[in-house]
Amino acid sequence: MDISVVLGCSLGAALGAGILASYKLGLLYQLFHKTERQSPRHGGESVAEVLRAHGIKFVFTLVGGHISPILVACEKLGIRIVDTRHEATAVFAADAVARLSGTVGVAAVTAGPGLTNTVTAVKNAQMAESPLLLIGGAAATLLQGRGALQDIDQMSLFKPLCKFCASVRTVREIVPTVRKALAVAQSGTPGTVKFAILTFKYPINLILYLWNHLSNLFAGAWETRDLSPLPVHIPHATEDEVQRCVELVSRAKKPVILLGSQATLPPTPADDALESLGIPCFLGGMSRGMLGKNSPLHIRQNRRDALKDADLVLLAGTVCDFRLSYGRVLNRRSKIIAVNRDRSQLLKNSDMFWKPTVAIQGDAGSFLVRLSKALKGHRCPEEWPRSLKEGDAVKEKANRSKADEKTERHLNPLSVLHRVDELLAEDSIIVADGGDFVGSAAYIMRPRGPLRWLDPGAFGTLGVGGGFALGAKLCRPESEVWIVYGDGSLGYSVAEFDTFTRHKTPVIALVGNDACWSPISREQVPMLGSNVACGLSFTDYHIVADGYGGKGYLTGREDESQLDDIIKKAQKECREGKAVLLNVLIGKTNFREGSISV
Repeated sequence: MDISVVLGCSLGAALGAGILASYKLGLLYQLFHKTERQSPRHGGESVAEVLRAHGIKFVFTLVGGHISPILVACEKLGIRIVDTRHEATAVFAADAVARLSGTVGVAAVTAGPGLTNTVTAVKNAQMAESPLLLIGGAAATLLQGRGALQDIDQMSLFKPLCKFCASVRTVREIVPTVRKALAVAQSGTPGTVKFAILTFKYPINLILYLWNHLSNLFAGAWETRDLSPLPVHIPHATEDEVQRCVELVSRAKKPVILLGSQATLPPTPADDALESLGIPCFLGGMSRGMLGKNSPLHIRQNRRDALKDADLVLLAGTVCDFRLSYGRVLNRRSKIIAVNRDRSQLLKNSDMFWKPTVAIQGDAGSFLVRLSKALKGHRCPEEWPRSLKEGDAVKEKANRSKADEKTERHLNPLSVLHRVDELLAEDSIIVADGGDFVGSAAYIMRPRGPLRWLDPGAFGTLGVGGGFALGAKLCRPESEVWIVYGDGSLGYSVAEFDTFTRHKTPVIALVGNDACWSPISREQVPMLGSNVACGLSFTDYHIVADGYGGKGYLTGREDESQLDDIIKKAQKECREGKAVLLNVLIGKTNFREGSISV
């Protein structure tokens, strides 16, 4: 080969390698974008500006050095910083804000253990379909992989849990990355594929950094950038799909709607559409309360029997997982319309136990609105919802009779829940965090309106109570916020009574204290003959609340005649600014027999 050709190839390869190296080192970018070496600004300001432009009002956190610039910048721009006693609580609080406000909930935690402490809460939010942004600190870029404090491989840990993960390595990347993260969090299904985590890397000690690395880190950092929200993409049913469903519903004699949490997602509320359709509804998850306290369309009991008789079932954001026996409770002769933003959830277990007549990947709320408009003037035969409501009344009466029974010791938990429900303020929000006591509350307590019931969702996570209540009280400061706790679940977040006190967010915690992990014990003892690890103590949780600046009350059988007065006193204390804990000693009933714990 001619030597000139060889030299030419070598020079070309060297030139290409040089250009590539220059690009990776940021030399090319620095040629056209200024580095303001005397600027006092920092990347936290860019984060705060984007959050403010997107209407974010709260950032939940447990402080750490890696995220201090972000917290300080947010505070300066009027974004309220709410610090908690555990990182999981910060994410749970952001989750509640996302559900109640229709915006993205934001949590910021420090590197390493700060991030790993959020994993359960992140997974819970993913499965509950809540749009969240988690901002995580990280070790300085040049120190990663060299044994730096709290340095971990964040991306590998969070990619399975998050819809979008990004590692920001220069200040100029912050604005476009945060804008994209906020849009992605709300697009499509804001749950199963929802979560965003960003890591902001900045120098701890500038002496350690090469001049070029610093120049590239801040090159173009303060150039004017668009901060406005990017478009959010939400799937919708086609006209043909809606029309096909109109035909099916119009012919149905015994239709039923099963509403899931997706029906509460913005931008389209579905409550008016449900009243217009006149179809009996079973409400699950966040949709509890959507029809108010006493709607003739809301059926609370005997769901399995109703599904057996129904000739059409509309699954509006409801998934055929364990909560619907994987689809086995659906009548194979029924016409089934399934609507869900996420295709995998839309068709879950349809290859085994059920098959949709029409499967629509789209927003449940907007679908119901369009369906009701197309069916204007049509209502299902009135005798059908009336018969279901009569069955409801029979079951409710039987449940009430169980509440009147005396337990072997302490108070009947069903009686306690009935009495609290009767005294709930009309603007109350109920946070559910526990096993048996909370499972009973789901049958007895009646949310007064839409978005007034918060439970963990399909993941069944314990420990959401403190964070959910904190987020709820901040979103709805005028509302009476109740946490219904089991004594086991209380242990996860009782320290947040300190947070309630410091941030002036008074709530009421109702603790069903039976000194036991009852859902596990109920199966473990008869099956394996041992109560090992299931027993707790009748602990003085009310004193713990006092110690954190709240007010605690101990209530047992000797206080039964005064229970209403104690509840009213707790409500008064809460209105006056005190977080209150009612430590209610409860006995055993057979109400929850047959419920699952695995």
